[in-house]
Amino acid sequence: MLMRLQNALGRDDLMEQMLLFSPPAIADKETTEAVKSINLIVGYTSSPKSHTALDISLLIAHQTRIATNATVTVQAVYVQEENQKNHSFDVSSQETLTTQLNHLVSFQFPASSTSKIVPTRVLPQTNKFAKAERILWEARCLAQEWQSSFKAHLRFGCVAQELKKVVISEAAYLLLLGCNSAQHPLVQKLGPNFPCPVLGIPHCIDNE
Repeated sequence: MLMRLQNALGRDDLMEQMLLFSPPAIADKETTEAVKSINLIVGYTSSPKSHTALDISLLIAHQTRIATNATVTVQAVYVQEENQKNHSFDVSSQETLTTQLNHLVSFQFPASSTSKIVPTRVLPQTNKFAKAERILWEARCLAQEWQSSFKAHLRFGCVAQELKKVVISEAAYLLLLGCNSAQHPLVQKLGPNFPCPVLGIPHCIDNE
C-alpha cells in the first residue's frame, strides 16, 4: 500500500517516514489471493493532523482499489475520553456506561450514499453526541468526495484502548494517526502487541 502511495506522490521515502509501528511478525496479507476486503482505521478528532491522516487513508484506499479487486473501507474512529473525576457516580457505574455506549454507537455510510446516522438509544449526553456527530459527519463528507466506502465509530473511554478494540473487531490492515513520531504518547500507549501496523503523517507533508 505504501509503495503505491509513494508512486502516486512521486516520492521514495514515505515508508521510512510513515511507519511508526509494525508487529514483530506479520504475514504479508497483500500476497494472499483470497483477500477480498481491506479495512483501514483512522484515529479522527477533526484536528488538522487527524484530517491529514484521513486524507492519506482515502488516497491509500483509492490507489488500492485501482490496483486490486478488493473492497477497501475507510473507518474513522472518534474516541470521547471520559473524565471520571467530573462525574458524581462511582467508577464501576462509569465503566458500565462506557461499555454500553461502545456497543451502541457505530455508523456506516456506503459510498455515494446520503445515509444519515443510524438512530441509537437516547442518552442524557446530548452535547457530547452533537459534537461527535459533527466531527464524524465531517469525516463522512470527505470520504464521500473520494467515493469511498466509509464507516464511523463513536467510542468512549481510553483512546489507545478503544482504537485497539476497533482494530481487532474490524480485522484492520492499518491504523493511521495524526502523529509523525513513534515516540508520540498515543503510539507508545498502543503497546508492543498492537495487532497491525501503525502509520503517521510524513514529515514532508507535516512540515509544509
